[in-house]
Amino acid sequence: MISFQDIQSEIQFLFELNEVSVSVLREDLIHPLISGNKFRKLKYNLETFKQGNYGALLTFGGAYSNHIFATAAAGKEFGFKTIGVIRGEEVLDKIDDNPTLKFAKECGMEFKFVNRKKYRQKTNPEFLEELKIEFGQICILPEGGTNHLAVKGCEEILGNQTKEFDFVCCAVGTGGTISGIINTSEDHQKVLGFPALKDSGFLTEEIKKYSRRSNFELTEEFHFGGFAKTNDELIDFINNFKKNFGLTLDPIYTGKMMYGIIELIKRGNFEQGSSILSIHTGGLQGIEPMNQRLKRNNKTEIE
Repeated sequence: MISFQDIQSEIQFLFELNEVSVSVLREDLIHPLISGNKFRKLKYNLETFKQGNYGALLTFGGAYSNHIFATAAAGKEFGFKTIGVIRGEEVLDKIDDNPTLKFAKECGMEFKFVNRKKYRQKTNPEFLEELKIEFGQICILPEGGTNHLAVKGCEEILGNQTKEFDFVCCAVGTGGTISGIINTSEDHQKVLGFPALKDSGFLTEEIKKYSRRSNFELTEEFHFGGFAKTNDELIDFINNFKKNFGLTLDPIYTGKMMYGIIELIKRGNFEQGSSILSIHTGGLQGIEPMNQRLKRNNKTEIE
């Protein structure tokens, strides 16, 4: 029985810097495994899945994907079959060494590993038809979970308690989460997106597929080299942030967003007296695999 309850996150005041206040909306706490924006994106997609005559939910992701992790967890919790089309055949025999895939496997997810060239066809109708022939009556969810139903779920992130903020900030991957936030933001609010991708020029057009509003801006300089890329400065920032504020950030999305927010405040990009709301979109499952990589390279790990 699939039943996503209506839920509202708590706002936590973090700090004031240069007379600009920063708070965080704790979306990471709404579910222990299906957390943050993944909870929001799956909500209405799973309602549609329940109403259809589907044998399984199939979706796409990399070997450390938050979306794969959350979809597998939802399948186990609500009792339906999940299939993950995973980018990279080289991880086929390394599932038990990969925290994300190992968890998904334990949740009952079935995998189909494809090479990177094939994976790039993930939106190709012919490839999708091949998957339907192979797996039968499946409901297909895009990579990252972004579609109109996902955006509908993300429109529920903001509410009455968020109306007074001047700026709303969130990390950006595929553009679905920020689209929902833009749609339900107040007229006086500006939404700032912090892309995790290096080459993110396509995101503005992607957002326009889901939102007709223009009160947003993408800040593209805080990707730290690209998706899943880090350096010592970012890891030190994440660890110091946790020590100072008791809040854990992930290195793929929220860590880069919060670093960017503080840097922009220091530069004077916000007027004195401005109030900023940052959205913690979860993704903390990504810390363990990142620490594996850091350890292999004799780097400082995330605490």
